[in-house]
Amino acid sequence: MHRLFLDANVLFTAAHRPNGKAAFLFEAQAGAGASSPWTLVSSAYAIEEARRNIEIKAPDALARLAKLVGTLTIAAQPSIPDATIQLPDKDVPIWSAAHACGATHLLTGDVKDFGRWMNRPSATGGIVIQPVAEFLASR
Repeated sequence: MHRLFLDANVLFTAAHRPNGKAAFLFEAQAGAGASSPWTLVSSAYAIEEARRNIEIKAPDALARLAKLVGTLTIAAQPSIPDATIQLPDKDVPIWSAAHACGATHLLTGDVKDFGRWMNRPSATGGIVIQPVAEFLASR
């Protein structure tokens, strides 16, 4: 079973675009129940970042975000940041939580900061970093 860690931008997109690919991850998990091929995981840090951005850019999606968050497994935030890969400071908590929770994938739309690490599990401790669309296309 895949353990998919969702970055803040994926949470934002799932809440803001209920018919999009990010929202599909939640729908597919709910529809499959216990036989879902994945578990959706995120962290309090990512959730708070998504909430702040939705509050500013799409406040009508706040209730949907809250509903989606209720279906997530919440990963603990490690007290010591994981510096396995070099990232801007703002992304270290995302990477650290994904790595610590045993994620198989880190799904993000942040190609600018995570791009050089995408699809390089040998360089990222076995975690596949991908955009949602790429993950879904590989299924």
